[in-house]
Amino acid sequence: MNIGEAARLSGVSAKMVRHYEALGLLPRVMRTDSGYRQYGPAEVHTLRFIRRARELGFSMAEIADLLRLWQNRERASADVKRIAQAHMADLDRRIAEMSGMRRTLEHLVRGCHGDARPQCPILDELAEPAATALPERRGSPAS
Repeated sequence: MNIGEAARLSGVSAKMVRHYEALGLLPRVMRTDSGYRQYGPAEVHTLRFIRRARELGFSMAEIADLLRLWQNRERASADVKRIAQAHMADLDRRIAEMSGMRRTLEHLVRGCHGDARPQCPILDELAEPAATALPERRGSPAS
């Protein structure tokens, strides 16, 4: 089948099929005499694997590792689990960071009148240097 059909069957765009091939996630496929790529069921299955891994947020490097393990019938499931656990830990860290951002924005939005006045605590906060970058002030509670 051609790239368009492989893309349709796998749920991955033709552009991404080419990208995954360039990254080495999908092995180079045979080409017709006129240069068109020819894909089979195995490549479509691999593309579906990649699509599902991307939906779960795995990085391209993690997907490459998972693909190698998936294709290796002598793999240890512990290796797969280690990759998934590391990815979960990264997700947990990012969720915590995003929750903190949301709390800060919620506080700022509550403090903004949202009317015709020019004063805005959201912009004031964005214009302030980061708290960790401020030098200690004399007479502050921390000194």
